Amino acid sequence: MTAPFDLLIQNGTIVNQDGTGKADIGVIKGNIVEIGDLSTRDAGETIDVTGLHVLPGVIDSQVHFREPGMEHKEDLASGSRAAVMGGVTAVFEMPNTKPLTTDANALADKISRATGRMFCDFAFYFGATAENVDQLPDAERLPGSAGIKMFMGSSTGDLLVDQTEHVRRVLASGRRRVAVHSEEESRLIERMGIRRAGDPSSHPEWRDVEAAVLCTKRLIGLARETNRRVHVLHISTGDEIPILAANKDLITAEATPHHLTLSSDDYERLGTYIQMNPPVRDTSHRDRIWAGISDGTIDVLGSDHAPHTREEKDQPYPESPSGMTGVQTLVPIMLDHVNAGRLSLERFVDLTSHGPNRIFSIAGKGRIANGYDADFTIVDLKAKREITDSWIESKPGWTPYNGKHVTGWPRGTIIRGRRVMWDDEILGEAAGAPVRFQEGWVG
Repeated sequence: MTAPFDLLIQNGTIVNQDGTGKADIGVIKGNIVEIGDLSTRDAGETIDVTGLHVLPGVIDSQVHFREPGMEHKEDLASGSRAAVMGGVTAVFEMPNTKPLTTDANALADKISRATGRMFCDFAFYFGATAENVDQLPDAERLPGSAGIKMFMGSSTGDLLVDQTEHVRRVLASGRRRVAVHSEEESRLIERMGIRRAGDPSSHPEWRDVEAAVLCTKRLIGLARETNRRVHVLHISTGDEIPILAANKDLITAEATPHHLTLSSDDYERLGTYIQMNPPVRDTSHRDRIWAGISDGTIDVLGSDHAPHTREEKDQPYPESPSGMTGVQTLVPIMLDHVNAGRLSLERFVDLTSHGPNRIFSIAGKGRIANGYDADFTIVDLKAKREITDSWIESKPGWTPYNGKHVTGWPRGTIIRGRRVMWDDEILGEAAGAPVRFQEGWVG
């Protein structure tokens, strides 16, 4: 007699390696065990998703949850609530906390803090510095490590590796893909006087296109010299797209919803609330990043969720900090683009599930396939909703998309076979676990 499933998802349209079509999914002990017509099978729990699409769980590979040290902006619990409310099943969190995540004890502390408090699954980047290079080969293989993050341009926090010899040493130390914030620090320092007090629209003039292009070119040269795989985060310029496209054997790249949705035209309306590093730029750059989405140059979408309180954002520019909330709005904003015809649903899945699985060598996540974790983002492509500040779970309680009407909405978040969010309600207790990677851990 065939064993019953723990969970049976029925009557949905799934998107996986077999295409897009109707199928049921059977789950046992948190893993996918069967896909097909399972209408005659028994299960402990059955979820009827008629009219909905079942996507592989969305993985947001760039978030800042601010803990430890800046919990007034966000913490691991509140950030994870925002993630699952928005349909995100796993996150990679950044190292520019206080203290910085630059040694094994700091990484272990984050994992301890996350356990029993985070609703989504998690991994934490280990920050590279000029002083901890010898630790990096072991650090990238520790349990719960998303790999190495290097800031070549200064942003929020104190992590900076901008000298060429230091960058070379980081890239020569280890084997996993290194994630990089690519802006040329020397140019940022030279151009600080370009900032106009009280005028956040001068932010992209200060952190200009050339700052990004110069740094990305230098990074690629050093990646070739050291034969190290590199992932360039939050692409903000159209000028970088052909450079990245010519180096895809070593280089992968991320785009963000805000660089694909907002533009410099929005500074007048939103001011410091769209101040980001690297900046939101004019529509010509937005259009060329979209071209990079279409031609495959861009590999993943990350939200770069980087919350600050209203009081902090309301400071006059340039005292105002860079960063915005984003993990909760990634799915609805991008589904709205799907419905507008800017990308296919399959390409969205490639950018948010298959892409992270592929470039970060994630084990057991990013596909709807037998043997994989039963992580699903269940969406209603036809739902028409308004994004509001009151919906936001992040501590600051605001979004630059407040009042924006979208078509497409996350209806459910299922992680390892367990319903974590359904119809805008977070369910049960926090049970997030470290993401596993195929590139082995230190025993």
